[in-house]
Amino acid sequence: MTDRSKDRLMRLPEVRNRTGLSTATIYRKMDSGHFPQKIQISVNVVAWYEMDVDRWVAAPMEWSAAA
Repeated sequence: MTDRSKDRLMRLPEVRNRTGLSTATIYRKMDSGHFPQKIQISVNVVAWYEMDVDRWVAAPMEWSAAA
């Protein structure tokens, strides 16, 4: 299991800015397993681990959740 204690959480606007993807594309890729899964922080708040987003940005065509 990965130690996430020092991994920063990113909210959707920052994820969109970092990836250049729209909200719809992020969710579509996430549903198909080609983008990191979101983390539910509270009832109406989600975020993504920065390390996962950075890994996707570095190699979007090779990204997989199992890696």
